Amino acid sequence: MPSIDLTAGAIGRHTYSRRRAARPSALSHYTYYIYMLNRIIDQSKVDHFAKWFHRADKIVIVSHLSPDGDAIGSSLGLWHFCENQGKTANVIVPNGFPDFLKWMPGSKDILQYDRYKGFADKLIAEADIICCLDFNAIHRIGSMSEAVLSSPARKIMVDHHLHPEDFCRIVISHPEIASTSELVFRLICRMGCFADINREGAECIYTGMMTDTGNFTYNSNSPAIYFIISELLSKGIDKDTIYRKVFNTYSESRLRLMGHVLSEMKVYPERHAALITLTVKEQKQFDYIRGDSEGFVNIPLGIKGVILSCFLREDTERPMIKVSLRSVGPFPCNRLASEFFGGGGHLNASGGEFYGSMEEAKARLEEALEKFAPLLGAKG
Repeated sequence: MPSIDLTAGAIGRHTYSRRRAARPSALSHYTYYIYMLNRIIDQSKVDHFAKWFHRADKIVIVSHLSPDGDAIGSSLGLWHFCENQGKTANVIVPNGFPDFLKWMPGSKDILQYDRYKGFADKLIAEADIICCLDFNAIHRIGSMSEAVLSSPARKIMVDHHLHPEDFCRIVISHPEIASTSELVFRLICRMGCFADINREGAECIYTGMMTDTGNFTYNSNSPAIYFIISELLSKGIDKDTIYRKVFNTYSESRLRLMGHVLSEMKVYPERHAALITLTVKEQKQFDYIRGDSEGFVNIPLGIKGVILSCFLREDTERPMIKVSLRSVGPFPCNRLASEFFGGGGHLNASGGEFYGSMEEAKARLEEALEKFAPLLGAKG
């Protein structure tokens, strides 16, 4: 049997997806697994984007309101790749992002739309390509939506949320994939450009994958994730240092806020659920800064018997309540998010929004718990 290069870059260069769908007899089981790893994104979409990309000079990368680790990680991962290819690239986000993500290479070059609207509108209007990352609906980029929709630029969506809207010419949407950062990695490799992912880009992609799976504690049972991690490690990233930069650089006030939130936690033993809340008044009391409540929703799942955790947080910028849901096992918190909070997401990690008071949001959750009681294993 001839020697075969098993790296993701080689997979991209060989473009096995152009060969017959049946397992090639010359490939070992492991090689075939790598071959299949790279067939998730439709080849026609890879080819279509590659054609755009090679002709483009100006690329704009946009992501959703209150960008999280996956939004920033996927955006900067793609930005580093574009820069390495000699493109003029800009990352534009609707508003600010958490301090614990600002160590990421390239983060200082991210443009906030709410601060530099005029300049951002100009970049969006003049772009050859607009890459819409980690959002499935145009309203999720807030006041940027009009500029993006009216731009003559070619548009591509790369996302992993359910029910993508039809505002992009190319739609790469895979809800079964744990993070948009993983999809960005796959797309670059399928273009045959694994070698052009540098260490900085790999750090960003890894951070997005790590944060959108709770440090690989949910939505992370796919063996492909760990193969991709090994490829990112080959770029020289230090995953232990990345973990510390993201999770171990919080302020004293965050820890005191956490203690307060947990002291007010409500547990529903008969529903195997728990609720934590955070009002604007409490945020001011504890000198809250963006990102201080990151990960709070996961904490109640440490209680024996709790399989659903809900975190309701009053937004400081808009008159609404952000809803975060986490679950363990087969409980579909994405269904609960969709039916009761106009949201969605993954089986064990979802979110939504509620427009009303905190008390009304609590009542809405309790209504949801009543409806979903059978799936929560409730008694009586």
